[in-house]
Amino acid sequence: MQFGIFTVSDITADPTTGRTPGEAERIRDTLAIARHAEEVGLDVFALGEHHNPPFWSSSPTTTLAYIAAQTDRLVLSTATTLITTNDPVKIAEDFAMLQHLSGGRVDLMLGRGNTAPVYPWFGKDIREGLPLAVENYALLHRLWREDVVDWEGRFRTPLQGFTATPRPLDGIAPFVWHGSIRTPEIAEQAASYGDGFFANNIFWPKEHYQRLIALYRRRYADHGHGTPEQAIVGLGGQAFMRARSQDAVREFRPYFDNAPVYGHGPSLEDFSEMTPLTVGSPQQVIDRYAGMREHYGDYQRQLFLMDHAGLPLKTVLEQLDLLGGEVVPVLRRELAQNRPPAVPDAPTHAARVAAAEGARETRPPAERRDDPAGPRPSATGQGSAFGVAARRSDA
Repeated sequence: MQFGIFTVSDITADPTTGRTPGEAERIRDTLAIARHAEEVGLDVFALGEHHNPPFWSSSPTTTLAYIAAQTDRLVLSTATTLITTNDPVKIAEDFAMLQHLSGGRVDLMLGRGNTAPVYPWFGKDIREGLPLAVENYALLHRLWREDVVDWEGRFRTPLQGFTATPRPLDGIAPFVWHGSIRTPEIAEQAASYGDGFFANNIFWPKEHYQRLIALYRRRYADHGHGTPEQAIVGLGGQAFMRARSQDAVREFRPYFDNAPVYGHGPSLEDFSEMTPLTVGSPQQVIDRYAGMREHYGDYQRQLFLMDHAGLPLKTVLEQLDLLGGEVVPVLRRELAQNRPPAVPDAPTHAARVAAAEGARETRPPAERRDDPAGPRPSATGQGSAFGVAARRSDA
């Protein structure tokens, strides 16, 4: 199982000092946070995509490539790549390039975005959000798996004999998570392709996300990608910790009350009860997140939002020390206990390459001679061979 952090890249005033960092400072701080995430033993760093203030991350692949050059092990992902307003051709080429630069340490989370003005800025209509997501991903999926693509759809000019470059590293497309807060159609899309489904469950009660994840698992099996338990699920989370829970609550309250997303709404106590936000001691965070699989089943990726709402860099790095040093090692052990053998680990590039090679070796020799490069990945990007034979203890 993978543990990591994600950032929404907000530039927010510290409510305890009134100081707002500049863009350059906030970007530098985010790079330091990503490096420290690897240092404390986390697996994943994910970056959102925004094109409006108060956010800075308009070009996630540029930032992730820089982080790739400064890290060795960290999986680099996006907390949202806008499948609606980005050209699928550009997504295909940018992330294939990032694969090569990072040695395969990359995947991405697709989303529609929740900022209405972004659509017309990129020549799109928000009322077409779902059809755009469906059509654009259908093209993106093909661009990574077919060397030459002919395409005609509703939302972009046709392609004739087009080859996206560079080709995916080792012939394996980046793994895709489809992120959703509320939309069952996105859960269905993830299931139909056999991709991952990331339920960013940081805003609404668990019952809402239980329904979405159950739909995804059921439809994953209906589409023939494996059992419901083999579906690839990720979850969001939020935590703020101090050795004493009362100190954590006292320190975090002004940041919560003034946060750009949920500030001036429910109380800290009410929000903590309704969502996974946990403000307290490391043991309280362990207890809360060790219980997640009781609600959602065994899952593959847990990401935490740690650096928002104006929290200063020093505080965020202290939170990462607690997360990586005290919380995640215990969660790894507890969530590994009684995990059924058929439940796959989180997809990694190395594991998916091994699965593709293993699938090739099981083919008749004549077919292998006809296709010396081996098979292209299936629509799942993993298949049942990944689900069982390609489990990796370091995924």
